[in-house]
Amino acid sequence: MKMTRMTTKGRSGAAAIGPALVLFSALFSAASAGAAGVDGDAAQEARIRDSVVKITATMRVPDLTKPWTKHSPSEASGTGIVIDGKRILTNAHVVTYASQLFVEGSQSSEKLPAKVVAVAPGIDLAVLRLEDESFFDRRTPLPRTTALPEVKETVLAYGYPQGGSTLSITKGIVSRIEFTAYGEDVSGVRVQVDAAINPGNSGGPALIDGKMIGVIFSKLTQADNIGYIIPSEEVDLFLKDVADGHYDGKPAFHEPLQTLENDALRAFLRIDRKTQGMVVHSPNPADPNDPLRPFDLITKIGDHEVDNTGMVKINDRLRLNFHYFVQKTARDNKLPLTIIRQGKTMKLDVPVKSHYPMLIEPLRGSYPSYFVYGPLVFSPVCSELATAFGRASSMLSIIGSPLVTRRGDYPKFPGEELVMVIAPMFPHKIGKGYDSPVYKVVKEVNGIKVKNIRHMVELLRDSKEKYTTISFDDRASETMVFNHKEALDATEEILSDNGIRERASEDLLELWKAAKKK
Repeated sequence: MKMTRMTTKGRSGAAAIGPALVLFSALFSAASAGAAGVDGDAAQEARIRDSVVKITATMRVPDLTKPWTKHSPSEASGTGIVIDGKRILTNAHVVTYASQLFVEGSQSSEKLPAKVVAVAPGIDLAVLRLEDESFFDRRTPLPRTTALPEVKETVLAYGYPQGGSTLSITKGIVSRIEFTAYGEDVSGVRVQVDAAINPGNSGGPALIDGKMIGVIFSKLTQADNIGYIIPSEEVDLFLKDVADGHYDGKPAFHEPLQTLENDALRAFLRIDRKTQGMVVHSPNPADPNDPLRPFDLITKIGDHEVDNTGMVKINDRLRLNFHYFVQKTARDNKLPLTIIRQGKTMKLDVPVKSHYPMLIEPLRGSYPSYFVYGPLVFSPVCSELATAFGRASSMLSIIGSPLVTRRGDYPKFPGEELVMVIAPMFPHKIGKGYDSPVYKVVKEVNGIKVKNIRHMVELLRDSKEKYTTISFDDRASETMVFNHKEALDATEEILSDNGIRERASEDLLELWKAAKKK
């Protein structure tokens, strides 16, 4: 960290005193200034240390293959930062699925209970509050920069990584800045550093000259000393968003684009050599009101020129993907773009949203829904499950499973989701002769196409048929037929035999019981 020392100079009528006294006075002034600088540096370091806290959590992670239960409690730890409003800033992954949270100050053994008041899993940020706010009486918010750091600047990473219990500080440089995907549905600015970052550092601050440039959130496991930081401007966007108590998310631009690097493509579009931009491959399929058309050339986002690879110049040393300016220029969910269409330049306001629903969505910190019917357990397909099935994707592809064929699809209608058999079939006589349809996606119940898990529960709840038929959406699965009353009776036996408390998750149990009131 670069230290700044303050020096003072005084006017003292030097001509009236002897040379020796002049020399003594000068030496004394210099020593005093140096001592003041050292004291100032020590005070700043003490304030930083007081603003960096340790977070311990008891995690209850969902068991995706047994959604009626959770994995055994596990202890985890991370780091947090004192910010304005008597709050603690940390990573979302430090507190997600935490049944208990405690905050511990530097050089303190007292663990204070905390609770999550705002979380954004996509951008990996969260805010905590403490039950005892007197903790903040001698801990001041850590100051944050408003600008991105410069590549090659020296950075200090503070945190509580594994290997000890006291505050750790590592040193490195900023090595790369880019706008990239944080996860499946959120992108943002990411700062790469070569400081040593290890488990437990998550949520800690990265500082330059005593000011926080961002929050540590991950490292590259396949390489040495490559870590990543969420910069302060992303933190500020998050805190501004949650000021009303709810996280809405960042606006994003989802139209498929292609570069304008190919000479034949440029000639086909009749674009001169000086003009640059990105070509619209197709309008956003999730938005019927999208004004863009195939082969539109996006030349500007707001007032910023877009080059042939989709990059925008930030300053003399930095270029970022033009999506960086979506979150800066969009107003009222409208993004101002300049395009060229069939040789004519025009300005458009393109609709943008913080989230476009996908057919297969992540859990985002929630627990999966489930429903037990006879020997089968059904659950909606989430992206965590779909990713886990990637190892078996070749077989799933062969049989035409939607887990592969519809992995990146938008819903065909509002509320559409895939429902699958999540666990091996429970042993029971009513399942005799059937192969276990584990990981198979349900197509129809009694000949009616299943829209989502709630629709399936309603079909089974309201069925007046003697037999229930369940078919699956692939080329290799048999149709299962159960006597409906026997399946309902068997469900109670199976729940008891396997120690399952309820036939459904809380949200679906309420839906199932609604039939009893009719």
